Amino acid sequence: MRIKLSQALLIGCAALAGCGGAPKEAEEPKTETMKFEVVGTIDKIDPALDGIVPTSAPIEKLASGFTFTEGPVWFDEGYLLFSDIPNNVIVKWTPDGQTSEFLKPSGYDGDDAPPGAFIGSNGLIKDKEGRLVICQHGNGQMVRLEKDGSKTVLAAKYEGKRLNSPNDAVYKSNGDLYFTDPPYGFVKQDDDPKKELPFNGVYRLTPDGKLDLLTKDLTRPNGLAFSPDEKYLYIANSDPAKKIWMRYEVKADGTLASGQVFADVTTQEAPGLPDGLKIDKFGNLYCTGPGGVWVFNPGGKHLGTIRPPETPANVTFGDADGQMLYMTARTGLYRVRLNVEGIR
Repeated sequence: MRIKLSQALLIGCAALAGCGGAPKEAEEPKTETMKFEVVGTIDKIDPALDGIVPTSAPIEKLASGFTFTEGPVWFDEGYLLFSDIPNNVIVKWTPDGQTSEFLKPSGYDGDDAPPGAFIGSNGLIKDKEGRLVICQHGNGQMVRLEKDGSKTVLAAKYEGKRLNSPNDAVYKSNGDLYFTDPPYGFVKQDDDPKKELPFNGVYRLTPDGKLDLLTKDLTRPNGLAFSPDEKYLYIANSDPAKKIWMRYEVKADGTLASGQVFADVTTQEAPGLPDGLKIDKFGNLYCTGPGGVWVFNPGGKHLGTIRPPETPANVTFGDADGQMLYMTARTGLYRVRLNVEGIR
């Protein structure tokens, strides 16, 4: 409403100015850049990091006061959405530093007791039409938010059994939707009586609605992303006993060949687990993990770590040029500018 009022005032002022007096030269519009607190550090392991993000790049704290932030996604209209899972809400952030409630409930919307504490949405992505696709932890399903505000359930069951708690998702260029389904939405996770599937899977949903189980070998499948040529699918495993990122070859039919360990950080003691991840147009990976966002080259070499003051859970690329890395980290939202463009 404030924006509409400002536009109206500008129009009114322009009309009054045109009623008399000599015309004035048009002034260059003034843009105010919001100043955010600079926090955190960037650790360089390999000189190649300089071409991606210099250690002097400021990490900015954009918003705080949430409970557990996840699933950031940038919209070309100029705003970011992210999940606050325990509060069952999707939050909208705008570059002027304002946050507002975008969707509530974002996940569980039943009348009985929720299945656990993490009842809201988790991963958020866009489809080709710009519609929001939501990983609903509490409801155990994949949902699309239509332009009119209604919701379409994309996937809720596999072979007649309820999905666990969809966590993160990515679209392949042909329209296939790949998503992970760990048990984090349940109080007792694998041992919860409400859990119907005896495994934690990675799935593919085709545009015609066919749901395929791609692998059930990961104990805690989490973030996932395709290589730029879509020959590989990278998947995080957020198990404290096996903190790894896997790389799977994608077959011609879209299913997965046997995977290989891309990176193993099981011995790392810093807070955080392999969680959300994204890939830039050169194939470099930005993986949330112990102590920050781990930057790997396509060969698996650790180039450096971006360390906001809170443990990050997920990342996304944003802004008009796709070179801003947004990070959801526990109670806050952060960002850092890169020298490369990410895949969106």
